[in-house]
Amino acid sequence: MELISSTTVAVIIFVAAYALIISEKVHRTIVGIFGAMLMILFGIVSQETAIHHIDFNTLGLLMGMMIVVNITSETGLFNFLAIWAAKKVKAEPVALLVALSAITAVCSAMLDNVTTVLLTVPITFSITSQLKVDVKPFLIAQILSSNIGGTATLIGDPPNIMIASAVGLNFMDFIFNLTAISVLIFFAVVSLLVLIYRKDLHTKPELQDKIMHLDAKSQIADPALLKKCLFVLAVTISLFVLHGRLHLETATAALTGAGLLLLITYTRNEGMIAKVLSKVEWLAIFFFAGLFVLVGALVETGVIEMMAAEAIKVTNGDVSATAMLILWMSAIASAFIDNIPFVATLIPLIKDMGTMGLSNLEPMWWSLALGACLGGNGTLIGASANVVVASMAAQRGRQISFLGFMKIAFPMMILSIIMANVYVWLRYL
Repeated sequence: MELISSTTVAVIIFVAAYALIISEKVHRTIVGIFGAMLMILFGIVSQETAIHHIDFNTLGLLMGMMIVVNITSETGLFNFLAIWAAKKVKAEPVALLVALSAITAVCSAMLDNVTTVLLTVPITFSITSQLKVDVKPFLIAQILSSNIGGTATLIGDPPNIMIASAVGLNFMDFIFNLTAISVLIFFAVVSLLVLIYRKDLHTKPELQDKIMHLDAKSQIADPALLKKCLFVLAVTISLFVLHGRLHLETATAALTGAGLLLLITYTRNEGMIAKVLSKVEWLAIFFFAGLFVLVGALVETGVIEMMAAEAIKVTNGDVSATAMLILWMSAIASAFIDNIPFVATLIPLIKDMGTMGLSNLEPMWWSLALGACLGGNGTLIGASANVVVASMAAQRGRQISFLGFMKIAFPMMILSIIMANVYVWLRYL
């Protein structure tokens, strides 16, 4: 197959796959797998080249953290945290919104944001129903907080995992470069949410009293398992912090934690091992694998290199202009399409900019991380966590409408990106 025709076929397959992912007519996992197979069947890439483009570090990190969190969720730790937080703020709805948002943000930084919302949303429904307060402000606050918290660390959001893996950045690089601005953005967004919803956040004293009499410790279903989980989480996070010095990949740290926790909890219990592994988000894992092959085909056919050359032409190779372009382009795009395929496309593009004479790529990587993670807050389909919260709310009879969410969230996202813009400009440019 001639180069021009293989390039055209690769672009057609990629664009068709993207269109299907956005339309949600076909599940994105099927699109990812079938699209990847079409690239191999049409001879765009060989099977060996396709496997070479799959980033097993990203997949290993996600699988390892999912296993650790799935076992930890059996202990009742997350229910304990919610009731503990509610009692700390005397079950006052405004303070509770801030507390639950803060817990969501912190957990999203340490775990991944999809896992976090899966655990915090049922608790939020439970507490708000007891206080007879509208749950929607809490859910919207948690969606926004999960994506902001996820921005702060390497393991918080899939785009960060992908960037770290592709560029060789470590856990502490993300802490030093993204945590401070994420904290500032969190405070700005939650303060505005409190202003917007303060009139809806009222309850009766007798209902508050009821919450104050709940026993948080009674939520811990398995104290022995909790001790093991906390020990393994401490070991895993220590490995994340030290992985650069130890010359280990992040996937090794996560899978070490997963393996250790399985070893000390379910040594020979085949039923429990199967249960934990069945809860891994295999749909996401296979979607990622297919996506890496789709993007790899664009790299192999020179499409990415061509796009990089065009981007440099638009900004005349100016580092500041290119960083700003990447920040705003990734934010707006991530609001309307899933940020994972977008970041997978941009990583090789930015690398190619480096080979074309763009000397300082550091601002590009941090602009991409901030734009892709924070941009996911723009609409209900911008990030996986948003979709998960919306579907969980719908199951409980509380519909979050696309436009209703966007009316609140999109301006918040623009504010976040303006703050990120100022930060990138002052720190790197």
